[in-house]
Amino acid sequence: MSVIKKIILNQNFIVQTLKACQPHWGKLGWVTYKRTYARWLPEQQRTENWPETVKRVVEGNINLDPRLQTTNPTSPVIDELTTEAQDLFKLIYGLAATPSGRNLWISGTDYQQRNGDALNNCWFIAVRPQAYGQSHIVPAYLNQQQPAPSMPFAFMFDQLMKGGGVGFSVVSQNVARFPQITRQVKLIITISSKSRSYNDALKSGAVNAEKWQATQQTADDQTKAAYYQVPDSREGWVLALARLIDAHFNLKNVAPVSQITLDMSQIRPKGTRIKGFGGTASGPMPLIEMLLDVNRILNAAQSSAASRLTAVDCTDIGNLIGKAVVAGNVRRSAEMALGSATDQAFITMKQDQKKLYHHRWASNNSVAVDSGFANYEPVAASVAKSGEPGIVNLDLSRNYGRIADGYQPGIDGEVEGTNPCGEISLSNGEPCNLFEVFPYIAEKQGWKLARVFELAARYAKRVTFSNYDWEVSRRAIQKNRRIGISISGIQDWFLAEFGKRVVTGFTTNQDPKTGRIMKKPIYDSAITKRVDQLYQVVKTADQKYSQELNCQPSIKLTTVKPSGTVAKLAGMSEGMHFHYAPYLIQRIRFQANDPLLPALKACGYHIEPDVYTKNTMCVEFPIKAINADDPHFASAGNVSIEEQFATQAFLQKYWSDNAVSCTITFQPKEAAKIADLLYQYRFNTKSTSLLPYSGAKFKQAPKEPITKAVYLEKLRAITDDVATVFEQQNGGRDQKDAALIGQSDCATGACPIK
Repeated sequence: MSVIKKIILNQNFIVQTLKACQPHWGKLGWVTYKRTYARWLPEQQRTENWPETVKRVVEGNINLDPRLQTTNPTSPVIDELTTEAQDLFKLIYGLAATPSGRNLWISGTDYQQRNGDALNNCWFIAVRPQAYGQSHIVPAYLNQQQPAPSMPFAFMFDQLMKGGGVGFSVVSQNVARFPQITRQVKLIITISSKSRSYNDALKSGAVNAEKWQATQQTADDQTKAAYYQVPDSREGWVLALARLIDAHFNLKNVAPVSQITLDMSQIRPKGTRIKGFGGTASGPMPLIEMLLDVNRILNAAQSSAASRLTAVDCTDIGNLIGKAVVAGNVRRSAEMALGSATDQAFITMKQDQKKLYHHRWASNNSVAVDSGFANYEPVAASVAKSGEPGIVNLDLSRNYGRIADGYQPGIDGEVEGTNPCGEISLSNGEPCNLFEVFPYIAEKQGWKLARVFELAARYAKRVTFSNYDWEVSRRAIQKNRRIGISISGIQDWFLAEFGKRVVTGFTTNQDPKTGRIMKKPIYDSAITKRVDQLYQVVKTADQKYSQELNCQPSIKLTTVKPSGTVAKLAGMSEGMHFHYAPYLIQRIRFQANDPLLPALKACGYHIEPDVYTKNTMCVEFPIKAINADDPHFASAGNVSIEEQFATQAFLQKYWSDNAVSCTITFQPKEAAKIADLLYQYRFNTKSTSLLPYSGAKFKQAPKEPITKAVYLEKLRAITDDVATVFEQQNGGRDQKDAALIGQSDCATGACPIK
């Protein structure tokens, strides 16, 4: 039934809240918000301001409560949800906590109503033939329940085009389920000479549609050819890919074809505004290039000795999809490929530099292990060289929540992988569902943390009642109701609240099996107690709300997300990560015509042309970390690799029953320790990735450590507030065509911008 009673935040309440509360903007906060999450308001010819965004987001979420879908929600329910909406507004407006970046962008929009999937940041899919089921996309030639080789790639393409990230599993047992490729397919892509994309499309590999049609009228045998005019829609792009992939296989009750013609004439030209998700259209060129490349992979696989897809082939197809999505103006595509730990071709696939630069950059790659895996030396050697692969322990994910709660066989038994940043263990087709709390800010603003985490749990729970597009996702969500309540700004909170970092020292002992010398961490008891208490708050809140909604309690509840863009809003350290440096220059890239640039220039920020990309400007922001001058402060540039491993293990033990996203940085001299540390913490962490600390080795590096003196000098050059100057320059009007470049929702740059 349709919602007959909506919770709407009263304008008087909002006005009073704005008087009583100020957002905890970081140095990059307002700029990042304005370019990333402020939606275009066509009636007013401007983008949203922060209170309007928060109002939209809160109302979009609170009205997902299924009790409002009845014909007569009770007065106590209305009162309860109204109070909750007001508390959420205060909480998010002050930046003491926020939903995921995807919610900030999508919640409360018409797009949310049409595509409930869009509220979730990231997804996971097992790459093996699967049935489409009762999904919004089903190729016309298939029965809904018929397993199809195309399905996981169609799912991936669809979610990436909605702005989500996708983790995908190409472990050997999945890839082995693909049948033999039975035929090579000739792919012809056509476009009308009347299309505004005609000349660019020809350069990408298309041919003239009118001339091709004329030749077909005299062709002798077209019984093994298929023609498909690609509709101007996301679904149309997905179906074009699905049709091409499935044509290479024998499918029951599907006529075989050896030639496919895909016509691109209907696809809107480059630069056209996309009304639903936002941004501008790319034209058909990225799709054309992707389809031709995918077809080459499938044809080459068919001509191999086994005539089967390999894990590398499947990863390449996923990467080509990601590349097309990036070029298609969703701005960023996040992928993580999960392969087998014994698959050397998969582990070394990024060493092919030509393919790396062409498309293999599009995913972070990890290997799946269990707790019995012990041969970490080859993995560590590869990590020291290239920062990959990461490690995902599926055994721990399936049989443990928090490590402190002990072995619980099968507690999450259907887990097959993770989202691209590794903080949420997921079953096939399942999304991550995140909400982020900054305890440092919440306590500073007078919140009781128990109420903050209760609000967080309830917000995320409501997201599970969205209208999901794919049947495989609906099944997983209804079964698991998985949420991920994250603590962020963790290093800032520990120092401010407890006056120390959580790891207070190490004891040294020897592993009895291998003789390895290991440093066992000692954790601060007060921090341990507090973190454990907050976990119990989330658990109790979920149980209570699940009872009210008469639904399944969430299978898992907590996580530590890497953060990134959202942490920049609040000016906090990202997830569990240490600040990059106590003082630094943060460089942000903007399109050269971005309407924010004049305001930034007027305020005194240093702006120069980007040395890597045309029509792009690079702006420098001087940043001081919270607690930078505290004697216990540590940064990514000087904290030891041992302390980072130990901190991740602490959070996995006492806070996160999902996983903890962490990119551990290491100095060259620490590379020799990686194998031993991966072995030591194999029973304590569910997913881990590592990356060499780069400092300021690259020109116009995103983050460059500086001294306090340089910071103060640069700070003196900034003479005004960007938000104020921008308002004065634009008279309340601005443009939304320009997009922020080089930002992500994750500290590693892996996840999508929204």
